[in-house]
Amino acid sequence: MTRPNHGGNLNWAATIANCPASLILDFSASINPLGPPPSVLRAIATSLESLKAYPDPAYPELKNALARWHQLSPEYILPGNGSAELLTWAAWELTQFKSTNVITPAFGDYLRALETFGVKINPCPLDLTTQTWQIEEATSTKSQGLIINNPHNPSGKLFSREMLLPYLENFGLVVVDEAFMDFLPPTACQSLIDWVQDYPNLVILRSLTKFYSLPGLRLGYAIAHPTRLKRWQAWRDPWPVNSLAISATLAALEDTDFQQNTWNWLTTSRQELFTALESLPSFQPLPSQTNFLLVKTSIPGSQLQKRLLQQDKILIRDCLSFPELGEDYFRIAILGSSQNQRLIRALTKVSKEFPTLVQRGVVDEF
Repeated sequence: MTRPNHGGNLNWAATIANCPASLILDFSASINPLGPPPSVLRAIATSLESLKAYPDPAYPELKNALARWHQLSPEYILPGNGSAELLTWAAWELTQFKSTNVITPAFGDYLRALETFGVKINPCPLDLTTQTWQIEEATSTKSQGLIINNPHNPSGKLFSREMLLPYLENFGLVVVDEAFMDFLPPTACQSLIDWVQDYPNLVILRSLTKFYSLPGLRLGYAIAHPTRLKRWQAWRDPWPVNSLAISATLAALEDTDFQQNTWNWLTTSRQELFTALESLPSFQPLPSQTNFLLVKTSIPGSQLQKRLLQQDKILIRDCLSFPELGEDYFRIAILGSSQNQRLIRALTKVSKEFPTLVQRGVVDEF
């Protein structure tokens, strides 16, 4: 079975661990362990009768709910089959520019979408030490596009609004993927949503996948100028969002208790996991503002992943799909306290074993 480019492939992991997929503890997909919210599951269960009818392709109820949530006019919102579908249309828009700058390491679907339409890609490496990047000719780039995610995946870095403002002023089209922004409480949020009305060249992508733990439901949305979204609506299939996803979203937006519980949980759990990792000599976690940690490792990432699967049935995300990171890093989601402790125990054991194997010259057997 081919090594996956995304996290969460439990069938692949089960072949390595030689066990049923249900026994794998998954740290590879950055999904909120507190969800899905019970309110959302109830809404789905009570909406099953809606499957007998086609949803309204204009999605008025869904757009109105999202518009109220973000204090925008509904015409600035376009729901989609996950943010991945909407990324495809953003990539198609970027074909009109000479090139598109992508902050790397980057979510692999950015490159997939851009390469599908033959967009020239300018990689802009993020310095993981200073957490800054440089784009050539940044003061004269109206003929260029830019894709960036904020908070950044896989580093967990949060970019301030002020840091991104010059790019809105200078680039022809700026696509900001805010898939993990929901994990920031309102007092720390750095979303650009309230700038969309002032910058027709800004597109923001959002998703319910991560925060509400609904990757199988496929619900995302774009926030952009109405003229652009009307083009996207004309390009795509008429019913990208199913009826159950609509009901789930309406319930999720109203569940303020779940939102607050997530922010409370994450603040404590992230610091505890960071501190525990920092105490292990083989690992160096990077500061993160979201629900995952990127960890520098002296143990090759793919070997560590294999060892954890075979010995402990734990799946971490190796970084081989990020060429800039390779074997030197791995990424882990932040889960519940007992699960995080299980991971730390497993990493502690591996960290103690590895130096001995290096001395014996049998690292490849690790």
